Amino acid sequence: MAKKSLRKGIFITFEGPEGCGKSTHSKLTADFLRKQGYKVVYTREPGGTRLGDKIRDVVLNSKKIDISPLTEMLLFEASRAELVKEIIKPALLGKKIVISDRFNAATLVYQGYAGGVSLRDIKGVESISIKGIKPDLTIVLDIGAEEGLKKIHRGKKDRMESKKLSFHRKVRKGYLDLAGQSRKTIKVIKTRKTKFETFGEVKQEVMNVIRRYKGRG
Repeated sequence: MAKKSLRKGIFITFEGPEGCGKSTHSKLTADFLRKQGYKVVYTREPGGTRLGDKIRDVVLNSKKIDISPLTEMLLFEASRAELVKEIIKPALLGKKIVISDRFNAATLVYQGYAGGVSLRDIKGVESISIKGIKPDLTIVLDIGAEEGLKKIHRGKKDRMESKKLSFHRKVRKGYLDLAGQSRKTIKVIKTRKTKFETFGEVKQEVMNVIRRYKGRG
């Protein structure tokens, strides 16, 4: 299949409460777009770089270390700064499609809405870490907090997944609030009975954005 070109790089992120299927659908989207002939870079947060993977291990797997929401925010933003510099910005300049499993909305929701860190403070640090790089499309896969947590095996829960139900309810509310403020770029898709039903809606939103920037060929 001939490679398809774009007039600019496109940045698509996947977000949502725990157990929503964002990792599954972000990977399905990357595979689908590659089969369509697009150049795709897939990444995740926190992580995606050597430094980011180290930070991921500390923040998500260090259950015996007490890490405050403010410290979490700063660590996530440090990981994000490196990811933007090493992976995201070069790919977008190369007119590729970047698919990321979480990005800046996750920090606003987890450390801000649910963790209590000032949204103004988060956005202030974010202005340095991402340097104006923002998603063209953010897909929020919506699922009830209790239902989502039931999909995670108890023994495999990380620090975030292990937080109280009240925390995860705030996470969901935070995502819906953000979506209400940015209806053009944040699209909420309720998870369906099967991943294929859900992915049909995901694919539609993704292609709507790509059509705006399609090149010739």
